[in-house]
Amino acid sequence: MQKIAIIQISDAGQEVADILQRELRAKVIDRTDVGKQWKKYDAFVFIGAMGICVRTIAPYIQDKHEDPAVVCVDTFGKHVVSVLSGHIGGANDLTQQISGALGTSPVITTQSDNAGLWALDTLEQRFDWPLATDDDMNDCIYAFVNRQPTALLLEVRDEGTNYLESTLPDHVTIINDISEADPRKFKLVIIVSPFIRYASDEMLSLQYVPMVGTIGFGLANHPDDYECIYEEIDQAFADRGILPCSHRYCTIDVKEDEEFIEVLEDDYGEEVLFFTAEELAKVDVPHPSEIVKKHVGTPSVCEAAAILGSNHGKLIMPKVKGKNWTAALAIDYHHLREKKGHIEIVGAGPGDPDLISVRGRKMLERADLILYAGSLVPRELTDCHKPGAVVRSSANMNLEEQCALMKEHYDKGHFIVRLHTGDPCIFGAIQEQMAFFDREGMDYHITPGISSFLAAAAELRSQFTIPERTQTIILTRGEGRTPMPEKEQLHLLAKSQSTMCIFLSAAIVDDVQRELLMEYPEDTPVAACYHLTWKDQKIYRGVLKDLSKIVHDNNLTLTTMLVVGEAIDNRQGLSELYSKHFTHLFRQGEA
Repeated sequence: MQKIAIIQISDAGQEVADILQRELRAKVIDRTDVGKQWKKYDAFVFIGAMGICVRTIAPYIQDKHEDPAVVCVDTFGKHVVSVLSGHIGGANDLTQQISGALGTSPVITTQSDNAGLWALDTLEQRFDWPLATDDDMNDCIYAFVNRQPTALLLEVRDEGTNYLESTLPDHVTIINDISEADPRKFKLVIIVSPFIRYASDEMLSLQYVPMVGTIGFGLANHPDDYECIYEEIDQAFADRGILPCSHRYCTIDVKEDEEFIEVLEDDYGEEVLFFTAEELAKVDVPHPSEIVKKHVGTPSVCEAAAILGSNHGKLIMPKVKGKNWTAALAIDYHHLREKKGHIEIVGAGPGDPDLISVRGRKMLERADLILYAGSLVPRELTDCHKPGAVVRSSANMNLEEQCALMKEHYDKGHFIVRLHTGDPCIFGAIQEQMAFFDREGMDYHITPGISSFLAAAAELRSQFTIPERTQTIILTRGEGRTPMPEKEQLHLLAKSQSTMCIFLSAAIVDDVQRELLMEYPEDTPVAACYHLTWKDQKIYRGVLKDLSKIVHDNNLTLTTMLVVGEAIDNRQGLSELYSKHFTHLFRQGEA
């Protein structure tokens, strides 16, 4: 959290100062103390005239890489101006935050911000990308904001590269190899890579180093010169064309008490993971050693640790030997741009295209193949696909056909989205698909979604947990063609009289009602929610004794969520203790 100081020039700015002190968790200091506190705060917010602000800070300004952020707000809160250290110091972001708190417009004069261009001098801090370049940053920024032709080389994938690709300016061209950075075509090349890349001296060059690597290492017993090992490993990798690109170091657990571990964690702030000999021994490596196995019980430490620590990633740098150490580098396949397929199982949400997660939409925009559950997911959710992407419904495909299609694209190195309704882990029918992916050694991941039971609560405007009445939500279904486990029969679950959300059961509503009435009172509130959040959504309320009639009279289908419980439409039940507790919290917040 930023440490922020507020300087209130006059009493007229008291109201603005009070708001910002609360919103920013800032401390009010006297104007005369700014010089003494200049190095102790991340940001200073002046409330008053710009001239007073500028004259106050002028004696202390040194360098944009060292100066704190400075923002000036007029006494009535009508104008918020970014004054100093707009990018690197964070004044531009703070200006946006303050303008939001005051409900006014920010004044930012930085050219790249106003032009909607990348702030090149903030990417290092924003994405943890150390710079590996000799060219002057200001020269590069000048060329970039003046829209000089720019080449962009991305050799891995992470949050930062995804941002660059999704916000690509029209004067930037993505290239696939440094040899394509032709000085006759480009004035500037921006490189994001852990590998040493040299551009022509005839053009400007910026290289950022994404920290995507994992270093596995082995140590001799209690090496005397352990302080040098960190630099020696970096130099050994650099000699082989790899820049320092890792904050994660991994080794065998028997080395946990070595002094070098303390150096890594305390002096350099690196993360250190430990694996047992049994875990390391299960990893296939290119350079196993019988000597290492004899001493520590596994044929590999550094290579196996690098692979395990990178989530079974690709070994980029095999074992390198130093005087008292060995080291290897691996990168998680998620970060690599080589032609390797990936499947993302994405939760589409309950139906409304606006209710898919931000991450889920990004996956859809990136996909080469979108295979969506057509009977349950509106096609509109896939309208954001990129040009050339294949979009197919699985509604008329069996499991074998679905898997075959995904495997075909996977083998081409494509990015595949399998789009399921709601959250795929709740009645999502993904178990068989994952079993297939596991058998075939296919890489996959799950992006969660908003389940329809959450949409039901929202559309019913009900809190499904009521203090001292019901604190449990049961997600289940009735027993249809697929048998229910004996311990999960509806009448047994109903004993608690919790809020129950019943999936996939409109077709067997008679049986559902019969079992629920064994435990719930017949006047218990119920709701039958059809096509939640879809354009044709319909919700029918009633009581339990009429549930079957509601479903039959309205011809409701399988895409119906049945909800039962006293939490529906409940505006009562807040205990005196509960109310007092929250009143106390609100008062604390006001204080």
